Amino acid sequence: MSPLIDSFWRAAGYCLMPRVIALSLLPLVLIGVVTAAAGYFFWAGAVAWMQSLLDGTAWLGTVWGWLAHLGVSDVPAVLAPLLVLLLTLPVVVFVCVLAVSVLMVPAIVDLVAKRRFAQMQRRHGAGVLASIWWSASSTVVALVLLLLSVPLWLIPPLVLILPPLIWGWLTYRVMAFDALAEHASSEERKTIFARHRASLLVIGVLCGLLGAAPAVVWASGVVFVAAFFVLIPVAIWIYTLVFAFSSLWFTHYCLQALHRLRSLQPPPAPGAAVTSEPVIDVAARPLAPPPLQP
Repeated sequence: MSPLIDSFWRAAGYCLMPRVIALSLLPLVLIGVVTAAAGYFFWAGAVAWMQSLLDGTAWLGTVWGWLAHLGVSDVPAVLAPLLVLLLTLPVVVFVCVLAVSVLMVPAIVDLVAKRRFAQMQRRHGAGVLASIWWSASSTVVALVLLLLSVPLWLIPPLVLILPPLIWGWLTYRVMAFDALAEHASSEERKTIFARHRASLLVIGVLCGLLGAAPAVVWASGVVFVAAFFVLIPVAIWIYTLVFAFSSLWFTHYCLQALHRLRSLQPPPAPGAAVTSEPVIDVAARPLAPPPLQP
């Protein structure tokens, strides 16, 4: 079976594991806790401040007076809590999802490593600072490429090709690096990136397209205001689950590529310690391909 397809099915199977489902639900729990705490300590003060701002703005006073003549009174008192909610909720959601995403990747890498590659040597090719620098620099490059490619978006076929390619490139650069940071050395990581660049880019593009699904649900929540408080949590959960699946796909593919790379290395010199690295897959045994040959 192709490593690309094999890692895809393994990632899909791991998404059904209770631990992965719990990780995907963690942002909703965290958002609920943070929102409840912020509402308890800051809601009344924030609403009062917003209402005083609406009442104290001169040009808005003209609008309130015009609405009062039409029979709509006390508009600032109605708008103040809505504006506070609209301004703070996206920030809370973004921070909580980002925090969970940062914590999720190491947990997923550790889960896959313990179940499939328990004996694989961890060579710690990159630390936390190196990962942050790699992600930040790759993001800057991707944003520059997006800006430079904007004029080409006027050509109909390219607008459907260039943005997914750029985001796919960014996705594979960040996620593949994090998947290999703990286990691969710097040289091994560079070798895998060079040999598997096309496959990693395919995974990145497909994961980027999957990441558009929460945006559709989010847009539906904006259009159907009555379902806002139902659809938005669903969108957050789908986004986190897609992120978990993407991380699992990259981790399965990259660690398997690392295993094969080490299996092709020349045998150790006489007298040197030999470290075996069997591949054991407990969670996805029905999907397991034939054993890897050294």
